[in-house]
Order: sequence, then C-alpha cells, then structure tokens
Amino acid sequence: MQTFRSPFKHILIACFWLGALLSEGAAFAEADKASEQAAEPHHAHGSQDWPGIYNGLLPCDDCYGIKTSLALNKNGSYILISKYAGKSEREFVEKGKFAAGDKSNTIVLTPRNGATSRQYLVGDNMLIQLGDNGERISGKLADRYILRRMDMTSEPQSHSGH
Repeated sequence: MQTFRSPFKHILIACFWLGALLSEGAAFAEADKASEQAAEPHHAHGSQDWPGIYNGLLPCDDCYGIKTSLALNKNGSYILISKYAGKSEREFVEKGKFAAGDKSNTIVLTPRNGATSRQYLVGDNMLIQLGDNGERISGKLADRYILRRMDMTSEPQSHSGH
C-alpha cells in the first residue's frame, strides 16, 4: 500500500475523527443494537445508497485498533485508509472498485494492486466486514468489525412548484 497525500485525505481524516469522537462512548454500548440491525440488512443488489464514508475502529492484535475510513464513490470506486492506532502514524491507502457480491446483501472491494478482495455485509448505514470465507466473523470481538456511515451522499432535493 502507499501513503496518500492530498486535501481529500484531510477531509476523510477529519470526518473519521469527528465520527470517532462522537461515537466513542456509545460504540461499545451499541454492540447489541448493531447486531440487531445487522440481522436486518439492506438489499444490496441494485441498491444506490451504498456511496458514502464509513468509519470504524477494527480489532488489532498488537495495537489499540485499526482506524479505518472507507469512502465508497458513486462511480463504483473506493478509497480505504487504515492506520494502526498506538503503533504507527503511517496511513495505508488502498484504492479499487466495489460491486455487489455473489451473496445477497454483500459488496466486494477489489483493490487495484491485486491484493485480496474484501467482503462486507450491507446493513442499515453500516458495513460489517466478513471473513475470507464470506461469512460473519465470530468470537468475542465480532461486533467490532463494523464500519458506520458518517455522511449521506444524496443529491440535493429539487424545489419545484413555486
């Protein structure tokens, strides 16, 4: 992966930190709520509401967590920025394309550099990272593999009829 330097990076980081600060205390308290919402995922195939910025703090074996920001763009491209909190200040950037997965309610991120694809279950304003086999990650940290949507990238409403 390569480092990413541009104004867009600063915007993504600001959104990530704002989201992290606003949701830090509630993140663990909402684990049960997140599981309930995940049980009722959106219909991913043909959905146009995927684009947006998703943030989370994913589990890490040798650091505080992996600060993750995923921007899904309307044109089917994505940018994934990861930083190992408490271990390094370096940010890792992955770019690629995303599309509906073979399984219902999933999307697949395919990196440009040919690295392993990632799969996510689409939930209500969240993405749940799936394991290499395409199944939900299990164990006591399973509820921490969630990226929450921080912005809505909808078109402005038109004002007609005046």
